[in-house]
Amino acid sequence: MPDRTDITYFGAGPALLPTDVLEKAAQALLNFNNTGLGIAEHSHRSQHATDIINQAKADLASYLDIPDDYDVLFMSGGGTGEFSATVYNLVGAWVTKKKLEILQQLGVTNEADANQDELVSALKKAVDSELKLDYLVTGGWSLKAYQEAGRLLGPEFVNLATDSRTINNGKFGKIPEESSWKLSKAPAFVYYCDNETVDGVEFPKFPESLAPQADGSGPIVVADMSSNILSRRFPVKNFSVVFFGAQKNLGSTGVTVVVIKKSLLAPACPQPSPSLLRKIGLPIPPVVFTYETIAKNNSLYNTLSIFDVYIAGQVLKKLLNTYPDKVDGQEAVANAKSALIYNALEAHPNVYKIVPDKSVRSRMNICFRVTVNGETDKAESEFLKKGTELGLTGLKGHRSVGGIRASNYNSITPDGAKKLAQFLNDFATNA
Repeated sequence: MPDRTDITYFGAGPALLPTDVLEKAAQALLNFNNTGLGIAEHSHRSQHATDIINQAKADLASYLDIPDDYDVLFMSGGGTGEFSATVYNLVGAWVTKKKLEILQQLGVTNEADANQDELVSALKKAVDSELKLDYLVTGGWSLKAYQEAGRLLGPEFVNLATDSRTINNGKFGKIPEESSWKLSKAPAFVYYCDNETVDGVEFPKFPESLAPQADGSGPIVVADMSSNILSRRFPVKNFSVVFFGAQKNLGSTGVTVVVIKKSLLAPACPQPSPSLLRKIGLPIPPVVFTYETIAKNNSLYNTLSIFDVYIAGQVLKKLLNTYPDKVDGQEAVANAKSALIYNALEAHPNVYKIVPDKSVRSRMNICFRVTVNGETDKAESEFLKKGTELGLTGLKGHRSVGGIRASNYNSITPDGAKKLAQFLNDFATNA
């Protein structure tokens, strides 16, 4: 039976966690801070829970340099839940801002003083003629987000600003040039997935066409960073909402993090009332998906998994202790590991075919095919078998696309990446 030290796990998620973090968490499950109770047994209303949340928020803000005008929310539902939550909340923010514009046009400053039938009629007209959500579809997860928006609102409100499959023979693996994107004039938001785990595609940098202007204007940008968060620096202020499931680079399955501009929350931008949303034909968000409610309650509106937040907090502590330069230090390591693996693949083009275009290769999810003597399925089965014998596990590609996928998350050590690179060389040489 293999020991934990014998295994280097390259699974796409839930991902490998640092052993020392797990050891500390195991003790906390039995007796947290000498309280005689395990951390999973303490009330989410306790001071222990509040302290764990506040410390994790502070450490995340420190590690990523999140400005003070952003809030950090811990939620449930995973990234898939956020496909819905972003629609509910940002459409609500759009309605609130549009309502203020209409009130000005009606010559009143207080909603109570407006003719309600006139206000609702004008709002409904604006929704029908102006509301658009833009999606950049570059892989399986952004496609799912786009489809969910259409399901919730209706396809007439959702704009497919770009679809990578149109430039890659019906498959994902490239990102179209920004000049070809068909962005709406004033969308409620522009949505993209920064790193596609299934297809191994990562945006190399923040899209220039979405950058804020000198006067601060520009689109509301939403990004799913579930699988590359904490692995590189990104311009937080260019985004209105960033969300990520914890189970790749931050912690264990069960908690989802949302980083959101406070200007999109009450009191600056209160969500419209359910009665108003009904009148103008828009869906009403479940309360547990309402950012305003979660923020107001410091992520404790409902029973949050404090144990999962604790693990995330311990991972952040370890990162901050390991890298004095914070995320920049981890980024350098991530880049070096991915370069090592890609170099090994490129050294044997007769055996390995890297799936995505070189310009958008993910540093986190390295997707490739293995072919020996014209056989792919047989070669990949042999590759996975030999890898497992060496303790290199979790390398099977996503069920929807097949192939091989090495997920190079932060918990993969440089030695683990070297071990995989050596195996890639040895397998190809002996094929």
